[in-house]
Amino acid sequence: MNRLYLRQQLESFLHEDIGFGDQSTTALFPDQTLVGEGKFIAKQEGIFAGGLIIEEVFRLFGNETTVNLIKEDGEHLRQGDVMAKVTGPYAQLLTAERVILNLLQRLSGIATVTNQTVSKLSNSEVRLTDTRKTTPGLRMLEKYAVRCGGGVNHRFGLDDAIMLKDNHIVAAGSISNAVSKVRSTVGHMIKIEVEIENQQQLQEAIDANVDVIMFDNMSPAQIKQLIDRVPEHIVTEASGSISMENIAAYSDTGVHMISLGFLTHSAQALDISFSLVEVIK
Repeated sequence: MNRLYLRQQLESFLHEDIGFGDQSTTALFPDQTLVGEGKFIAKQEGIFAGGLIIEEVFRLFGNETTVNLIKEDGEHLRQGDVMAKVTGPYAQLLTAERVILNLLQRLSGIATVTNQTVSKLSNSEVRLTDTRKTTPGLRMLEKYAVRCGGGVNHRFGLDDAIMLKDNHIVAAGSISNAVSKVRSTVGHMIKIEVEIENQQQLQEAIDANVDVIMFDNMSPAQIKQLIDRVPEHIVTEASGSISMENIAAYSDTGVHMISLGFLTHSAQALDISFSLVEVIK
C-alpha cells in the first residue's frame, strides 16, 4: 500500500464529502473542545480490511485523535466485534465517520468474498487472483482488500504487462503476429500473457513462448484436455464463467491461477457501524 497515494486519495474523498464545512458539527461543536471515544463495530461476520484508512483519515485532521486498532487487516470478524477505537474531538469523529465507513465496508466486503472463494478451492496450490474490473479511483484499495482476503493481484493497469485478448488478436491477425509485434517493442522485464479459446490458439501461444496462457471461458473438461500440452515454464490461468459454485472444478484442472472479476465488481459491502460511546471530561 502506497501511503502517500492513499493520503492523497483520502484528502480528495474528504473534500468531496465536507465541501466548505460540516454544517452539523460546526453548529453543535463550534469550538471543537468536546472530546469523546468512538468504536467501529462489525454488524456481521467477515474479514477486516482498512485499518490504514482509519489511521490516515484522522492524521489528515491533525494529531488530536488517537486511533487504537484492535483488529488487523485480514483478521476474521464476528458480529459485534470492535475493530478500532478512536478518541478525539467529537467534531472530527463525526465529520470523518462516513468516508471511513464507506471505504471500510467496501474493502471488508471484498476481503470477505475473496476469503469465502479461497475456501472453495479444492487445490491449495492454485492461487486466486483479481482482475482490472475495479471501481475507478479505488483500484489500489480494492486490490489491497483482495490480498487481505487471501487472494493475489493480477496486473494493476495497462502498463504492468502485455495481455493479448481476443480483440488484440483479431486486430493483429493472429497470436503469432501479435506476440511478435509486442516483443519487438517492449523490454525484457515485461511479461506477455495471451488469452486462448481453442487448441489451435493454444499451440500458437506455446510456439510463441509466451509467459502466461489464459484459458478463457472454457469448461473444466476442456481445460483438462489441453493443459498437459503446456510446457512447465509457462504459467496457466483460467478465467471467465467461473463462480463460487464451480470454482472447485476449475481448481482441479491443473491451472496455476484462477482470475475472478466478481471479487471486486460484485462484492457486497460488509455491514460496519460507528458509535460514539463516551464523553471524556
